[in-house]
Amino acid sequence: MLGKLTTIIENNPKKIFIFDGLGALFTAFSLGIVLVNLERFFGIPKTTLHTLSILPLLYMVYDLFCYFQVNKHIGFWLRGIAILNLMYCLISIGFALNDSQYIKISGWIYITIEIIVIVAIAVYELKLANKLIKKTF
Repeated sequence: MLGKLTTIIENNPKKIFIFDGLGALFTAFSLGIVLVNLERFFGIPKTTLHTLSILPLLYMVYDLFCYFQVNKHIGFWLRGIAILNLMYCLISIGFALNDSQYIKISGWIYITIEIIVIVAIAVYELKLANKLIKKTF
């Protein structure tokens, strides 16, 4: 399935913005709704979850803008979302370290998995962005 997805994206690079936007929506929903209601299980404070859920919503707006409006220099815009995704991971780590006294093992597992997934996506986006930028110049 991953091979099919990469083929679809490489044939139409703008589609990565849709996949990234859906991932951002999923993250915002997970943080802002699901984990908030499971604070006892994960231990991540509600204020942290609400604050962190705002960034993915903003990223989703960026992704939608890129998908519908950007027709040139896609690599540049893709590099932008990849860097934003990596910044989100650093911000999440910062919040987690700040709230470490409250976070339970299940919360650390969630945070770790989320960061691994987002970093993997960002690395793929950066590689694709570099390939697209080289094609342009």
